[in-house]
Amino acid sequence: MTVVDLSAVPTVLIAEADPWTQDLLKQVVLTVRCDAQLDVCGDGQQALAQLSKKHYGLVIADRDLPGVSGLDLLRTVRQRRAVPAQPFILLSARNDSASVREALPLAPTAYLTTPLDIAGLTRRLKGLLLTAGQEISCEVPALVPGMTLKRFLEQHRASSDGAPLLVDAQSALNSSLTPEGLDLALLEQAVRTDPQITAVMIAAANSAAQHRIDPAQTLAQALQLLGPAQSMNLVLGLTLKRSAQLTDPCLADYAEQQWAVSLRTAQYGFELAGMLNLDQERCYCAGLLHRLGDLALLRSLEAWQQAGGELDTLAIDASLSEFGAAYGSALRTRWRLPLELRELIAAIYHLGGGVYSREALVMSLAAQVANLESEEGIAEVAGGKTARLLRVGMSQLLQLIDKP
Repeated sequence: MTVVDLSAVPTVLIAEADPWTQDLLKQVVLTVRCDAQLDVCGDGQQALAQLSKKHYGLVIADRDLPGVSGLDLLRTVRQRRAVPAQPFILLSARNDSASVREALPLAPTAYLTTPLDIAGLTRRLKGLLLTAGQEISCEVPALVPGMTLKRFLEQHRASSDGAPLLVDAQSALNSSLTPEGLDLALLEQAVRTDPQITAVMIAAANSAAQHRIDPAQTLAQALQLLGPAQSMNLVLGLTLKRSAQLTDPCLADYAEQQWAVSLRTAQYGFELAGMLNLDQERCYCAGLLHRLGDLALLRSLEAWQQAGGELDTLAIDASLSEFGAAYGSALRTRWRLPLELRELIAAIYHLGGGVYSREALVMSLAAQVANLESEEGIAEVAGGKTARLLRVGMSQLLQLIDKP
């Protein structure tokens, strides 16, 4: 007979194919129990193997897992006849009565339809993972003895959560709610200047679980593909993460500087694309996302500081110089941002030789203007190769920087 001890650190198995839903589920569980030990797998066969090796205090599984379905996973768990029954939350996009009736004989602890109701899931998890009146707090783990900043940043690069949030995401959601539900157009306007939200929405819309042939390359396209409920869940998930917003004033100032360059490049790219009848929104996104790595690095620097590491402006500057580009490249690859968008971002930094699209030339020119320290340098930019190839003259460039 197996008895689940809620006073112990809970072990939770999450079986979900979509990486963004996986991440959301992890954040919701950790919000309820920051000390929870999580195992995550992307298909039913892996989940079955995990269940054969280890007992979990809770299983959360998608009904439509590849390999072995979540329903079959639940059937296997119930056949073991554990007392009390192992808590098992079954997630499903199917809310028809026949699908629900099929699952009921297996007694899932909860049958939750997707996109998820985060508040409802949180309540369920509190009932399952906390005893009455129990409160859990978790300290930030201290640095391993001998850990250097360089090694810390190298280790964090592959698992970085991305940039901090630079807009008030919760307020943006609240202001986008109407009596009919979440208005995606209002949400897009409220968060379109935030690099992290933009990147995550585009990545999630293009994830393998979405089976996209034509990738979303702008925030508006991504929101339309995800829909109101999933868009809201993903934004909420970002707010739940540790260091979602920078609290150190010095790092926050650095983030503002990086963001300002991103916004200038995005806006100049948008305006130039409009002058030349090119895709304005894609150019805007490329400009907005080109400092994503630098912003993600600042977030990792705050994690270093919170773990007890020392930090000063010299270390911040050196870290940005050494790791900013690498963090950005790692994120864009891991999140599988569309190749066309990545090419535009690359053009912001360097064109080199070869033949480039007009949009790539636009982004290169936008970056040149955005990085000018004064209007005096505009003549040199106007006389440069990129401006000449696009046939953009001094008057058009002055029009860009004179816009409010």
